[in-house]
Amino acid sequence: MPSALLRRAAPEAGPAVPVRTPGAGQGRGTAGAFGLLVACLLVVIVASLFLGSNPVPPGTVLQGLLDPSTDTQSIVWGSRVPRTLLGLLVGSALGVAGAVMQGQTGNPLADPGLFGVSAGASLAVVLGVYVLGVNSMLLSLGLSLAGAVVASVVVFGVAALGRGLASPVPLAIAGTAVSALLGAVTSFLVLRDPESLEAYRIWVVGSLSGRTLEGLGWVLCFLLAGLLCALGNVRSLNNLALGTEMARGLGESLWRARLVGLGAITFLSAGAVALAGPIGFIGLTAPHVGRALVGGNHYRLLPASALVGTLALLACDVVGRLIGGQAEVSVGVVLATLGGVAFVVIVRRAKLAAL
Repeated sequence: MPSALLRRAAPEAGPAVPVRTPGAGQGRGTAGAFGLLVACLLVVIVASLFLGSNPVPPGTVLQGLLDPSTDTQSIVWGSRVPRTLLGLLVGSALGVAGAVMQGQTGNPLADPGLFGVSAGASLAVVLGVYVLGVNSMLLSLGLSLAGAVVASVVVFGVAALGRGLASPVPLAIAGTAVSALLGAVTSFLVLRDPESLEAYRIWVVGSLSGRTLEGLGWVLCFLLAGLLCALGNVRSLNNLALGTEMARGLGESLWRARLVGLGAITFLSAGAVALAGPIGFIGLTAPHVGRALVGGNHYRLLPASALVGTLALLACDVVGRLIGGQAEVSVGVVLATLGGVAFVVIVRRAKLAAL
């Protein structure tokens, strides 16, 4: 009788529920995604070197690449090689900065410009023309770097004076407020001075055309520092994705996590803005595409975002060369057009709120 009662009281065994564990299939999928991105990037690099507003036969371009002393030196090594290299640096920097920014704030619409980087760089360039009469590309590059860093430090300081850094909300609010203030000051200056307006008009569009490698060493230092900060922030980003309280329970220092993340965003965005001007949609869209391809683990997401950002920037730059004839369309304009359409598609096909 007791055994019968025990049999009656024992719950019936249900169907076995399979437990999903990361295995070889997931690894193959991630490797395939990275392989596809690298292959597409190589195709776009070749297109960037061989295609342009000034038609040059492929054989002549290849000869110019192998022998810089040929007649095509000014086109190949003076224009296409530098802008391809700049596209690689700027696209990867903005992609990584966007992934760190979205991971830090938990906001799927976060962009590196939210920290006032672009607004600070723009104001510094305009002040250089308005106050100092700067007309040198190298000096403008230095001013943009300084303005971007100062703006980010101000944002961080304003956020730290409020409710602290446990929540990403003060950072987002401070970034929006500082960006609006700096934008208003910039608008006031350019409307008062025609020379400042002309400099700002050229600067704000965002372009790889006409840029040189002058001063690239200083910018590379910023980009390298930002990349190291981003790599040092990966574990913190994965912990923050679990929630602030869970991250704190795992022993995460929120001050350190925010500070290192802000350093990564500032250095990467400042270097990118200094090289090509403010370019939108890369930092916003690249992390979403990377997340769809390789998942939300930031150890994989950061390199995927870098590849997607570089691929998108170089592809749009090539499109701008081909559709504008002799007068090229700036990559910032192409990105604003194609990037807007691409982001609408992403919004409709993905749940952006789930980071």
